[in-house]
Amino acid sequence: MSRNVAHFREGRGGEGRQPHVNTTRFQPGRGPVSSSSAIFSSSAVYMPAIVPNNPVDSRNISNDVLYHNYSSEVFSNLEGAINRNVGTVSSRPDPKKVLAVKTVDFDIASNTKDHHTNKFAIVSLSSANPQLVVRRGQPFSIEVEFTRPYDRFKDDLKLVFEAGTKPLFSKRTYVEFVLSDEDKPKEWGAKISRLRGNSITIKIFTPPTCFIAKWVFKIDVVKKENTKINVYRYVHKNPIYIIFNPWCTDDSVYMQDKDLLNEYILNETGQIYNGTRTSINSRPWNFGQFESCILDVTMYLLDITALNWAVRGNPIPIVRKLSALINSSDDGGILTGRWVEDYSDGTPPLTWTGSVPILEEYWKTKRSVNYGQCWVFAGVATTICRALGIPARSVTNFASAHDTDGSITIDFHLNLDNEMDSDNNFDSVWNFHVWTEAWMARPDLPPGYGGWQVIDATPQETSDGVFCCGPTSVVAIQQGEVNLPYDGPFVFAEVNADTVYWQPNKLGVLECLHIDKKVIGKSISTKAPNQNEREDITLTYKHNEGTPEERAAVIKANQVGSNRRELYKPTSNDVKFNLEQDSENTWLGGSFIVGLKMKNNSEQNRTVSGRMVVSTMYYTGVTAEKLKSEPFVNIVLKSGEEKVHNIAVIQDEYDGRLKEGYMLDVTVLAHVEETNQNFTKKEEYRLLKPNFAVTAPAEVVVNKEFFVEVSFANPLNSSLNNCSVTVDGVSHATKYPQKSVAPNGTFIASLPVVPEKVGSLELIIIFNSRQLEDVSTSCPINIREA
Repeated sequence: MSRNVAHFREGRGGEGRQPHVNTTRFQPGRGPVSSSSAIFSSSAVYMPAIVPNNPVDSRNISNDVLYHNYSSEVFSNLEGAINRNVGTVSSRPDPKKVLAVKTVDFDIASNTKDHHTNKFAIVSLSSANPQLVVRRGQPFSIEVEFTRPYDRFKDDLKLVFEAGTKPLFSKRTYVEFVLSDEDKPKEWGAKISRLRGNSITIKIFTPPTCFIAKWVFKIDVVKKENTKINVYRYVHKNPIYIIFNPWCTDDSVYMQDKDLLNEYILNETGQIYNGTRTSINSRPWNFGQFESCILDVTMYLLDITALNWAVRGNPIPIVRKLSALINSSDDGGILTGRWVEDYSDGTPPLTWTGSVPILEEYWKTKRSVNYGQCWVFAGVATTICRALGIPARSVTNFASAHDTDGSITIDFHLNLDNEMDSDNNFDSVWNFHVWTEAWMARPDLPPGYGGWQVIDATPQETSDGVFCCGPTSVVAIQQGEVNLPYDGPFVFAEVNADTVYWQPNKLGVLECLHIDKKVIGKSISTKAPNQNEREDITLTYKHNEGTPEERAAVIKANQVGSNRRELYKPTSNDVKFNLEQDSENTWLGGSFIVGLKMKNNSEQNRTVSGRMVVSTMYYTGVTAEKLKSEPFVNIVLKSGEEKVHNIAVIQDEYDGRLKEGYMLDVTVLAHVEETNQNFTKKEEYRLLKPNFAVTAPAEVVVNKEFFVEVSFANPLNSSLNNCSVTVDGVSHATKYPQKSVAPNGTFIASLPVVPEKVGSLELIIIFNSRQLEDVSTSCPINIREA
C-alpha cells in the first residue's frame, strides 16, 4: 500500500521567484488585523497571500513588516520563511469558502510513546507547555481541526517545516509538501489517515537523514480564486524536536539489538569505573538525559557549533564537535577542567553525582561550569549523546597512556640516583582515564570500521588545533589502523603503547634500560547492559597481550603513526621480577606494604641492587609527594632462590598528604650485577575507602517521602569536617549537610527523599568531607505511580 509523501517545490522558501503574499493577518472570528497592532492567538497566525499577474519586487518589503509583533521565542527562526512578494491587501476571507485551522493536536502522549521519547521531561503533559519530541525516519501523527470539514477536492493543504535562522530550500532547512499518493520512501511526506467532522488526522513522515534540530511547523491553506492565489498560514506555537533514531534501520546510528538500546539510550543511571587496574572501583552516575532542560541544552550546543547544516544529520561531525564543546579549553564550552586541588571558585569534580546539575547551571548562565575531570567530561558526553538519540556508554581504561609527542611510546627518564627525572618526563600513565563510546556507521572509512567509536571530551592534546578527540573506530585501534580519521595514534597509545625507560650512562648518553610491553591499557571497563555489573571490553581494543596479533598491531601502528626507531634488543633476563601487593585488603587508615619479588632462574648466583620509591600521586599519573625512597644493595640470589624485598608506609606517613582518589605510585629499579639485566616498573595502587552501607525501601510511591539510612566507619585518626551527603537518581540531586564525624567514629544518617521519577531506577548516594571524599554507593529502587 503506497503512502503519501512530499512534493518538493524548487525555488520556495527564500529562493527564486515567489508568489506574492499579502501581509494582512487574520484570526479566527476576527477581521483583518493591522501589522502595527496585531494581537495573535497563542497557537496560530494566519497570513492571506494574493498573487497578482504583475509581480512586485519583495526586496522593497522589510521582514520587520512581515513579522511585526511575532513572539521572539516562537518566531526567532522564521527569517526568510515567507520571503514572498507582497501584493494587494485582501479583505477578510469568506469563512464558507476558506478553510481555516482552529487547533493542531500533536498527540504528544501517543507519539512520544511510539518514538521512545516519553521519558523526556519536556513532553510531560503535566508541564506548563509540553513539547513534541520524535525520532527521524519514523512517522508520527497529528490531528488538525478546521473551521469546517476538509474537502480534498476543493482544499489544498501544504505542510511546512523550517529549521535554523534562515531556512532555505537549497540547504534543506526549508521543507514544504502537499498530501500525495505517490510513494517516495525515506523522504518527507504526509497522508491523511482519518477524517472525522471538522478534523483530520495526518501521518507525517521524516527521512532517516533529517537534520537534528527544533523544527518550526506550519500549515498553509491555499485558496485559488480566478487568477489569484490566497495562502492562509497557521504557525504552531511550539517547535517539533527531531532527533536520531537508533531503532530505524536506515538511520546511521541504528543498533540492531533492541535490548542494548534499553541501556545505551533509555537508561538514565549507570556506573563509571575508577581506581587502578589492581583495585577497580565504581561510582554511580546519574546521566539524566531526559531531565529538565537537557534536550534544550543539546540543541543549543548544535546551534552554536557553527556546523554546516549539510552535516546536521551526520553523527560523525556532530560528536566530534561536541567533544570540543563539552570542555571549555577553546570556545568556552560546558565544563572547565582542573587537576589541582584548589576548587574554591567552583565544585570539586569528586562531588558531582551526575550530569544534570552541570548542564542546568550551564543552561542558566551560558558560561562554563567549574570543575571537571575525565569521568565528569565522559559522563556529560554520554548524557548528551543519549539525549540526541546516539547510543553511548562511558568507558574506563586503566593504566591509560598519555603520549605527548606522537611517538606511540611512553618515555620515562631516570636520573643517576635511580629515581624518576620529573624535569624530563612529559609522557604519563593515568591510573585510569574515562571517555565515551558512541555507536554509529562510518561510511567515511573502509567497510568494517563502524560500530563503537571513541569520543573524548577531556582536553588532553589538540586535534586540528582544537581540544577534541574522535570519533575513533575501536575496530581500527584493535587492528593498528591508526591512519584512519580521527586521532588514531593518540587513542592507540592510550591502550597499547609500550613503556620505555631511559637513563644516562657514565658518559651522559641516554640508554634504553627497559621496555615494558604489557603495562598499558588494562581492564578496559564499562557497565554491562541491563545489569549492574562491570563488563571488560579490553579485547575489543586489542588482542591478548603478547600474541602475534597484538604485536602485529603495535608494529603496524608504529609504521604508520610513529617515526620512532626500533628500540628492542636482546638481553639476558634470567632473574624474574614481580611486584606483590594485597590490593584487595589495603584500606585507607591501614599500612601500605609492597614487595619486590625476585627469583633467580639461572644456574649461577645473581646479585641485585636497586631502589623502591613510594609517592602520592594524582590519578593522571603525575606524582605529588615522595613518601619513602629506600635503596636495596647486594641482595644475593642463589640458583633457583626466591626473595622478597618489602617497603611499608604507615598511616602517619601518608595522612594529610594523599591526593584525590587516594592513589600511591610505586617506582622500582633493579639491576643485576653479573648480567647487566635491568628491571624498571611503575605501578599504581589505591587505598580502599570504607564500605558505605545503605538501607532503603525496595518500592516507594512517586512524590511521597521515604527515608534512606546510610552509615560507614571513619578509618582515619582525624575528624571529618564539612560533611555532606548528596542523593541523586530519583529526583533532582539534593545535598544534605551533616555534622562532623569523630576520629575512628561511625557516621550514621537518616535522609528524607521525595522521588520525582517513575520506574525501576538507581538511588545514588555520595558522602563528602574535607578529609574524606567520594564515599559512594547505590541501590536499586522501584518507584510506582500513586
